[in-house]
Amino acid sequence: MVLAGVSVLVFSLIHLVRGDPIRLALGTRYSQETYDALRERSGLDLPLVEQYLTWAGRAVTGDLGVSFRSGETVTALIAERLPATLTLAVAALLVALVIALPLGLLSALHPRSFVDRLATVVSQFGISVPDFWLSIMLILVFAGTLGWLPSGGYVSLTEDPLGWLQRLVLPAIATGVVSGSVITRFVRSSTLEALGADHVRTAQAKGVPTRQVLTWHVLRNALLPLVTVTGVQLAYLLSGVVVVEIVFSWPGLGQLAYQAVRDRDFPVLQGAVLLFALVFLVINLLVDLLYSRIDPRISRS
Repeated sequence: MVLAGVSVLVFSLIHLVRGDPIRLALGTRYSQETYDALRERSGLDLPLVEQYLTWAGRAVTGDLGVSFRSGETVTALIAERLPATLTLAVAALLVALVIALPLGLLSALHPRSFVDRLATVVSQFGISVPDFWLSIMLILVFAGTLGWLPSGGYVSLTEDPLGWLQRLVLPAIATGVVSGSVITRFVRSSTLEALGADHVRTAQAKGVPTRQVLTWHVLRNALLPLVTVTGVQLAYLLSGVVVVEIVFSWPGLGQLAYQAVRDRDFPVLQGAVLLFALVFLVINLLVDLLYSRIDPRISRS
């Protein structure tokens, strides 16, 4: 139902723009033959309701239309950019978890200590600093001054594994720091809440070893909010981090959507937005399924 509503909004994009979207997209490449062929191929010569039903029916089968600019299918363009987006999303999430889990746990286990204050400063810094500024600083230091890493670009893992890793490091750090700062706060707050629960205090009073209390009573209950926020961050990363991708010339879905807006390539924009909505829905479903695995009481309620 949600996806159907999103599809209506996405379809409406092309009709909310002033002027003829095909004429605007063609620009100086306009010719009557090209215009007529592209209009017919895109189904824009049909009545509005029939246009939507045709577009939605094709979208269900994976046919998202044809790019106004390149003439390639939208599905092919998305499939071409997907590996780069998946790579960056997974790497950035790993960086985020490496930052968030130790900082959040140590901060919660030692409240009002130096570690707690350090975690607060780090998380506040990551949330407050614009990702484009952090990206530029990383390029200036590690690519410009030290010359350790490339300043941008992308190569596939199969083509050049070392070059792939070198080009992945900086954008993954720039993106992962922001996500890690958000997750750190949730890890700290959920762990503090779990530590204050009655059953945890009872276990401590009975002399249950600290390691066992943390493993079986604290961390397991603190996992639920962590799974939620991690799922949201993963969906956000899979939807493309536009600014970071532009700064590092990373050919992901975020840059594809930006280029579609710039070139007024509405079929590509429609396909990208529809995919982003689908990603959020699928990840929310997976998070709900994980909930029942972590805490079986949820599935019974």
